[in-house]
Amino acid sequence: MRAGENPAALDNKNTQRGVNMKRRTVLAAFGGICLASTLAGMPVLAADQAPLVVVEQYLAAWNAHDAAKAASYFDEKVSYYDASVGKPTIGKAEAKAAVIDNFMTAAPDLKWEIRGDPIVSGNKVSFEWTFTGTNSGSWADGTAATNKPFSFDGASVFVIVIENDTIKQQSDYYDALGFYKQLGLM
Repeated sequence: MRAGENPAALDNKNTQRGVNMKRRTVLAAFGGICLASTLAGMPVLAADQAPLVVVEQYLAAWNAHDAAKAASYFDEKVSYYDASVGKPTIGKAEAKAAVIDNFMTAAPDLKWEIRGDPIVSGNKVSFEWTFTGTNSGSWADGTAATNKPFSFDGASVFVIVIENDTIKQQSDYYDALGFYKQLGLM
């Protein structure tokens, strides 16, 4: 205490400092909570978006009817599982021929659209979709074109190889019976 200072005034200054310090602490904590809640609602960072970007570019190639470009997103040892077939097609060339070429030939006007927001977790991407087109070409198994339009919904799960941005695994689940009925095949 300095000479001439009032002890009561000194206590008031210390009390005021303590109040100010508590106020700053509360405000800092509140600011941190606000920042955290804001960041929690933000989109995933760009590095975490790489698997989704690969899948979006893959779908864009399908919608551009570019089979070679679509297949270029496959890993050499891709596993393509179509639930209606029941067993996976293994290998880039095999998946291109059995799935991509098959659908693009049978439905040259095809459109594959993501419905809702995809779920991205690490190197996995999943989403619901709608697939539309007109069966104006024959199928790889020799089934003739029906010239009927179709639209069916499904869901897919992708596993991406982060190191080279390729699709290691694709699993498709959809109502094949409903699809075949629309084409008049059932």
